[in-house]
This record gives sequence, structure tokens and C-alpha cells, in this order.
Amino acid sequence: MKNAESTAIDVAPDTNHSGPIAKKKSTTPLLAAAPVPVRSDRGTHRMKRGLAIFDIILRIGVLAAALAAAATMGTSEETLPFFTQFFQFEASYDDLPTFQFFVIAMGIVAGYVMLSIPFSIVCIVRPHAVGARLLLLILDAVAMTLNTAAAGSAAAVLNIAHAGNSSTNWLAICNQFGDFCQQASGAVVGAFAGVLLFLLLILFSALSLKNSH
Repeated sequence: MKNAESTAIDVAPDTNHSGPIAKKKSTTPLLAAAPVPVRSDRGTHRMKRGLAIFDIILRIGVLAAALAAAATMGTSEETLPFFTQFFQFEASYDDLPTFQFFVIAMGIVAGYVMLSIPFSIVCIVRPHAVGARLLLLILDAVAMTLNTAAAGSAAAVLNIAHAGNSSTNWLAICNQFGDFCQQASGAVVGAFAGVLLFLLLILFSALSLKNSH
């Protein structure tokens, strides 16, 4: 009987490795070994919170300016010391519809700003609240328009009160009613200060919304 042929196959030793066990080659790309930097939103969060805090400070300033303007114009009144039995020379804000509109408009602006302060506090607690910020931006623009209209119309009337208008025979009454015109002028200056603060509010609100995206 013939001997069965051996089926064993000799395997040549691996001479590429010094150890008995071959080390597995790494197939990971070299670039993947470097850590990928993770962007942190901490700086953006702090900036948005800072803008929200500055927003409420500006609103308090607008509220003070609007209340001061309305109160100053609403109490503007002067009576000349000389009068007769039948005539008394007196100047008051309610003698002019423009000044009446000024007082009402500044009262509305002050009321709006007072109601908007809680929304501004929400923006401090939640700096990423886009809806509240967008609502304030729209309402601030409307309130600034009303404030500008009141201040501009009152300034036009005061200009006529100071300089007069010879074409329409309007006399310059500020030569006689100096205290009245001075008080009304102070109210108009306060109203224009509110317009400037409103402009800053709108700019900072727009900047905060831009950083939200």
C-alpha cells in the first residue's frame, strides 16, 4: 500500500516583523489624528447678555426723558403781571393743539417703554430669545416715529413763537412769555433726547438679532 501524500503546506516565516505576532498596520489618516477645534458660544452668549443689559438701561433713559418732556410741557404756563378788568394775558400749553398732541404722544411713549421693560428683562434671562427681541425692535420703531413727530411739530411751533412770521402776521410771543417758551423748549429738548436713545435701542436690537443667526 502506498503511503498517503502529505497535504501540509510549508509557510515561509514572515521576515518583515521581529516579533512572533505581526502588528496591525494603522489605516487611520494622519489628518484625523489632529483634534478638531470646537467653537464655543460662550463669547457670543456674553455679548448678547451685555447687549440686553444695555438695552434695559437705555429704556430707563427713554422713560425718564419721555416723562420729563410730558410733565414739563404739561405744566408750561405763564400769566403776564399786567392785565385789565376784561383782558388777562396768559399762555398755556393747552392753547395750542400741537402742544396738546405733544403731551399725549409723550405719555403714550412713556407708557409703551414702561410695558416693554419686562420683555427686555426676558432678553437678559434668555439672550437667544429671538421672538421677544424682534417684537421690541418693531415696536421701538413705531414709538420712535411717534416721538419724532411730537418733537418735530412742537419744535416748529416754538420756532414761530420765538421768531414770528411776518407773512402770516404771527407775532413772536416769546418776548413777552419768556418763561413759557423756555419751559416748552426744555420739553422739546427732552423729547429729542428720547429720539436719540430710541435710535440706539434699535441699532443694538438689530445687532443682537444679527448675532442670533
